[in-house]
Amino acid sequence: MNLSEFTRRKAHDVRIGGVTIGSAHPVAVQSMTNTPTADTEASVAQCERIADAGAGIVRLTAQGRREGENLENIVRRLREDGYPTAVVADIHFVPEVASIAARYVDKVRINPGNYRTSHGELEALIAQCRERGVALRIGVNHGSLARRVFDEWGDTPQGMVVSAMEFLRVCRREGFDQVVVSMKSSNTRVMVHAYRLLVEAMDAEGMTYPIHLGVTEAGNGIEGRIKSAVGIGALMCDGIGDTIRVSLTEAPENEVPVAQMLVDHFARREGRFEVRHPERYHPTEYVRRSAVTVPLTHDEPHEAMRVVEAVSGNPTAELRAAILDMEDTVPVMVRRRYDDADAVAVAVKAAADLGVLFLDGLADGIWVDAPQLPAETVRDIELMILQASRVRFSRTEYIACPSCGRTLYDIEKTLADIKARTSHLKNLKIGVMGCIVNGPGEMADADYGYVGAAPGRITLYKGREVVERNIPQEEAIEHLVALIKAGGDWVEAE
Repeated sequence: MNLSEFTRRKAHDVRIGGVTIGSAHPVAVQSMTNTPTADTEASVAQCERIADAGAGIVRLTAQGRREGENLENIVRRLREDGYPTAVVADIHFVPEVASIAARYVDKVRINPGNYRTSHGELEALIAQCRERGVALRIGVNHGSLARRVFDEWGDTPQGMVVSAMEFLRVCRREGFDQVVVSMKSSNTRVMVHAYRLLVEAMDAEGMTYPIHLGVTEAGNGIEGRIKSAVGIGALMCDGIGDTIRVSLTEAPENEVPVAQMLVDHFARREGRFEVRHPERYHPTEYVRRSAVTVPLTHDEPHEAMRVVEAVSGNPTAELRAAILDMEDTVPVMVRRRYDDADAVAVAVKAAADLGVLFLDGLADGIWVDAPQLPAETVRDIELMILQASRVRFSRTEYIACPSCGRTLYDIEKTLADIKARTSHLKNLKIGVMGCIVNGPGEMADADYGYVGAAPGRITLYKGREVVERNIPQEEAIEHLVALIKAGGDWVEAE
């Protein structure tokens, strides 16, 4: 096959403080603090740790006037300490706080689900951003669409795109192009489809706004890294993405090396096969090209499958092209060799290269050829890629937010405690969310949810329904366990 130069989607320049993003620049890495933004010392220290880890952009929540005003102190201290890091304010619910934050930061992120276009609020914010040279992110979240959008479109990728395009059209009408857009979800299939639809919609209207990629509530450990890599990698394979954040329920500085690993992995991409997305792709209904219903790992019997190995510098496109040239009745196991001795490096690269082939229903088996790793580790990586790709669930899945200044409890410790009690269960999804801002929406497809309701208080969900409110935190895990057992879902994996 003939290869041509690997290219990124065209995106114009957007300046965020001292960082410029767009297709003419390297993909920028960022992270977000989880300290209270009203706490200057803690927030500055964490911003500096994030910057020292290699992120050029750091985001802080500003949920109220106090936090918005304190961004002035945080930015001043960072500059006094010699950090040129671009600072972003994350705004929910209160447009007034966006106007406060825009006085001090380099970019303001707003959620269309919490903002109105009919009262001139967006136009006023754009005028303020233009005056100071502040960038704007239109950040759509799957779990927090505006009611009017949800009522017409539901919580679908199409609804997410409708929400984003409404705001982007206002920005274009106002002649303001310093805009970035994101379409985040904890469900990798929804996330990838939403971004693809967004690119199609923007292309149709001649828009070249840069794109911020991320999978929300990815969790922690190697599972969280794989889930992020599946979603982000699927889009970077197609040249989509100008800045990325890997969201982990860990110290935020831990996110940066993973994001940088993805950036480096795609920066070395050699050549480009024609990108072809099969028409069978659907955001909620998984449709496969072959009759195989449960994809296999390489150590399971697969004699009837054709093994297709990627050998070029662009493995995803090479494998996709090879599969689409076959008859649909031929089951395919995709193989790629990774010589890294580090399990995380193998996991992230393999998830980024191979995950999208399962999201799109193209592949039937996975073979991560990693001779430097133990066989059991390789099998675990393969199973986690299949689970992150939403095609085979072999362990409890945790939809856990990375936490921010809005988080109402120690979510990192709590997630570890919940995992210790429930990780052996079969085919179960548990949402562990720091607060109610995006929590109930982002964990909408979880079987059970554990959500911060107030300091020291937890609300439990079964599906989308509240079951118990305001439980003392010290009792909440026992209540969660009892709820799972009462629901008949305490089924241990074999």
